Amino acid sequence: MASSPSSTRSWVVENHPKGVATFDANDASSTFKLVDRPIPALEQDQVLVKSIYYSNDPAQRPAIDASVKAERHYTAPVKLGDPMMARGIGEVIESKADKLPKGTIVQGNLGWNEYVVLNAAEADARQPLPNGLSMTHYLGAFGGTGLTAYYGLVVVGEAKKGQRIVISGAAGATGSMTVQIAKNIVGASEVIGIAGTDEKCKWVETLGADKCLNYKSPTFEQDLIKATDGFVDIYFDNVGGSILDLMLTRVKQHGVIVQCGLVSDYNSMNPTVLKSKKSPPSCLLSRYGRHPQRHQVTDYSKDYFQVITMRLSIRGFIVIDFLDKAAETIKLFIQALKDGKLKISDEESEQVVDTKFEDVPKTWLKLFDGGNTGKLVTKIV
Repeated sequence: MASSPSSTRSWVVENHPKGVATFDANDASSTFKLVDRPIPALEQDQVLVKSIYYSNDPAQRPAIDASVKAERHYTAPVKLGDPMMARGIGEVIESKADKLPKGTIVQGNLGWNEYVVLNAAEADARQPLPNGLSMTHYLGAFGGTGLTAYYGLVVVGEAKKGQRIVISGAAGATGSMTVQIAKNIVGASEVIGIAGTDEKCKWVETLGADKCLNYKSPTFEQDLIKATDGFVDIYFDNVGGSILDLMLTRVKQHGVIVQCGLVSDYNSMNPTVLKSKKSPPSCLLSRYGRHPQRHQVTDYSKDYFQVITMRLSIRGFIVIDFLDKAAETIKLFIQALKDGKLKISDEESEQVVDTKFEDVPKTWLKLFDGGNTGKLVTKIV
């Protein structure tokens, strides 16, 4: 019988990033550094887990940004020298916990570690999903992204049957679930998605969106104004930037903006807007140190005045505020899947990337180039 490992490779946060995060072993200023770390001996009610899958989430980026102060962040930022934070799925290879014997598949905060010791209370055993779906969906549709979509739209946004709803980032992990929940569970009269390619838009429409607009189209602004003629009840925002700016003018009086994410700004955390209204939407621009000159939010465009004139509500939220209800919501999702109200498949709902441990940051960075459809998952090979 092979003995358990005594050390693990880990990707630690070596420096706070300035712009896009980096992982160059030859660069002393690199964000991430690959190191070997000792594995502590197991104590009672602990397990040693081998990482199999990592969840890739835009919210990991603010957690390593020096400009985000701990007292204003929803979770403790990653300290320099500590492994990068990440939820994941792994296999128990050594156990001192009766409820989690060796071989159990668990979900928990694995971080970017090949092996990690977890307290049994922090490791959730996972059972097979219906329809033969991969257990990776516990990181997406049946995990944080699906729950984010549901609580953001239904609880925070108070979405109701018959409303008109616009969803940005509609081909992403959270957005694609929000589209389906809005149309097939809430019963929205019209769902308008926004995505980055015509191909993605076609997929979003198969999920239930009445129409989907390509934000890279030269006529996007006019298309969005036309599609939202008569205005909409809710805007579910995953990207921020100038699409949010434009949507401030397209939500009806007393309407709601659910502020789920700001992925267009995560690699440049100082709140900013583009100088020229004629510039491309900020969600299209690279935020990797090559963006055009911008100025501070104190010069924000006149569109923000719509919050006052239209009495709009902008509601931020974090999914962890609702985790006490997660089990019942996942049951709702599973029933909706059986009833045909949710379309979840290994082929379309997620992108699982085979990744050598040395390339874990490279796969994570795919989040910010807009290339993935559905949930982006790292599979360690």
